[in-house]
Amino acid sequence: MERARERATEDGPTGPGPRTGGPECALELLVHGVGGATPEEMLGDPRTVRITGDGTAAIFRRADDVDAESRPGRHPSRPVPEAYVWCNLTSGNASRALWLLLLPFMVVNLAHWTRPAAPGRTRAARVYGLLVRLAGLTLTVLLVAGACEVALDLAAWQCAGVRVCARRHSWLGFLSPEASGDGWWSPPGRRLAVAALVPTALTGLLWYLSHRTWSAYESEKPMPGPPGSSDIPGSASLGSPGFWYGRRLVARLRAAHTATGLLTVSAAVLAPTTAFDRQGGGPPVLDATGWLLTTATLGWAAAVVWVVCRRGRSEHRLDHQLDAHLVRRLPLGALALLALVLLYAAWSRPGWQSAGRLLPGEAAFGTLVLVQGALVVALGAVAHGLHRGHPDPRAAMRGLGGPAVALLACALGAVMTGGVALRVADWLDGDGGSLAGPPVVLTWQAAVIPLFIVLLLAPVCLLGWRTWRRCRAERLLVALDHPGEPEDTARTRRIARIRATAALTDQMPLAVAHVSAAMFVLGAAAQAGALATRRTPAEATRHTWAVVHDAAQTAQTLGSWLVGLGFALFVTWGRRAYRDASARRTIGILWDIGTFWPRAAHPFAPPCYAERAVPDLTWRMATWTRRTGGRLVISGHSQGSVLAAAAAWQLPQAVRGRVALLTYGSPLERLYGRWFPAYFGPAALGALHREVACWRNLHRRTDPIGGPVRLPGGSGAEVDRPPLRDPLAYGRTPEHPLPAPVLGHSGYQADPAFAEERELLLARLRPDLPGPRRDEPGGEAGTQGSSGRSST
Repeated sequence: MERARERATEDGPTGPGPRTGGPECALELLVHGVGGATPEEMLGDPRTVRITGDGTAAIFRRADDVDAESRPGRHPSRPVPEAYVWCNLTSGNASRALWLLLLPFMVVNLAHWTRPAAPGRTRAARVYGLLVRLAGLTLTVLLVAGACEVALDLAAWQCAGVRVCARRHSWLGFLSPEASGDGWWSPPGRRLAVAALVPTALTGLLWYLSHRTWSAYESEKPMPGPPGSSDIPGSASLGSPGFWYGRRLVARLRAAHTATGLLTVSAAVLAPTTAFDRQGGGPPVLDATGWLLTTATLGWAAAVVWVVCRRGRSEHRLDHQLDAHLVRRLPLGALALLALVLLYAAWSRPGWQSAGRLLPGEAAFGTLVLVQGALVVALGAVAHGLHRGHPDPRAAMRGLGGPAVALLACALGAVMTGGVALRVADWLDGDGGSLAGPPVVLTWQAAVIPLFIVLLLAPVCLLGWRTWRRCRAERLLVALDHPGEPEDTARTRRIARIRATAALTDQMPLAVAHVSAAMFVLGAAAQAGALATRRTPAEATRHTWAVVHDAAQTAQTLGSWLVGLGFALFVTWGRRAYRDASARRTIGILWDIGTFWPRAAHPFAPPCYAERAVPDLTWRMATWTRRTGGRLVISGHSQGSVLAAAAAWQLPQAVRGRVALLTYGSPLERLYGRWFPAYFGPAALGALHREVACWRNLHRRTDPIGGPVRLPGGSGAEVDRPPLRDPLAYGRTPEHPLPAPVLGHSGYQADPAFAEERELLLARLRPDLPGPRRDEPGGEAGTQGSSGRSST
């Protein structure tokens, strides 16, 4: 790959260049989808050779096709197949499951990209991005505050300060005044200083992971030179030069979020320490020092917020600047301030004892919930205004998909931090009664989880009823699709059930709307209950009716166990997903969608694999077409079709018009067009159709992921072939003597329509041989819409 890039830099990716392969040279660049594939599977040959790339992502050919360009007439009936294998960008060993612990960060980053299309409304789009970045900042505070709650409050402040708990957990003995005989580390301030190392180490780990992936992904430079203007006036596009180059923004956000984590630890230590000094518990110099450190912490926090608000993404140009001084000084300054805070807390204060909960816990978590709720409401108002200005009937939740996703991220963060805190509190407390426990707002949030599960029954029942009705309707359609064949009732029902189940994907916005509404209402109720009572649900209902108290006690206990069990299952499920291929395919599409997008709102989210994959594909297509002058079809399945489309957008305009696009099982419109209308909406897909030489899309009714592209303006038939028959044969036939399987999302290349569409695309790329017309034999009328749009 490096040799190809050097050659392109020297000669220019769009220059005329020599033709080493002749006019008959043709290439099919295959891009696999969810779950990955081996080059042997993609090329149908056990002997494959890596021709460019590395162990993470590479392009392979059959061993017999390595020098195919020098012998263009050897296989005149088919193009030379190449396989781009990128599965190692999103999967690997079981340790990668640790990325699932950062799921809230990934989800809030996803909210940035789900905004409605906003042509001509740049200011509103910037406000939308700013609100999402602030929501991401609150999630960093929430995660570090959760670590502070466990390490500082539950372990160092409460358990180490209680004789029974300290004796039960001997590893805390050196922090306990009774167990250590008033040892040097036993005063509350020094206990907090030692415990603060845990959230500080967590923040450092997040910085390290973000910096390492930033060096491998965001620092991957795209092809030099402008890739051509977008056909979407006034809006950002995947064809923008800097879309896949977020190096500067991610570095700024990483510095800001790292500083935020360190400042959160400083605040957790400062709050109880300064409270004791202000009550006259220490000398005046300590009180003055506490005021200075508090002022410095607030000032540094204001600087962090300014950095987050100051600059968003710069997509319309390649931004090579790095803000090196800010990237270094912001987290280092926060680290130095934390060191001073720990030194201040460790100073001797006779008479200081820990009792009850740590002071800032209640206010911190309650304030975070209020701020996140306000940000989600503001985000909803902006998104509604954008959608109302340019309504898109296919947009998910009428443009409110972004606020719903941001709310889901906040809920995930609350459940994960609250679950860990509640389970650690139960573990430390043992039989119960010796510790005050975590802040009551966390208990209230856990207590509403059983009610949330009950409310989920409504959308589940609704979707089940709709699926049952659709299944009955599909039985008639299956019979019409196979006229004249003996009916097999069991097979008809199975095909109809698979079709109806596949259609559940189109009901996802409805399900997300119900879930987000329930989360918002129950979250507000939990916050109101915590603020009104200042006690846990069981304690708040102790003097009410017995049935109310029993229900509150049951919900509190059950919710506490459910949130802990859910967190454990989540980690176990994640590890299984990276070890078991079938489980990986089940959740692969959701994970691949989340990590497809650049890190625009949160630097600690899992890295964006497309920032490596899209430049890889772009470089390969541009350099190959320049070097050979041949015809190229990029063929993408499932998520690979999204990468293929994104790479086509990034091509220089002259090259883009010489490339054909073949997509199958593609979520381009069904998922991306509905949830990301600003980037894959009707205008964007229509522009791609006009800019590439030709494009065809294959889909099935049994496919739960892929679907038609649905181009506007009556041009949909130029791209979408009518749904492929699945199964290929209803009963036993001479061609299929055994029952044909229902393929669903797989096996598109085994369908005869695939080779037919590929040959027609190659024919349209040949300037001296026009493709068949609609009214000619072999054209669209005779092949279920197989002809593509002719290039001009």
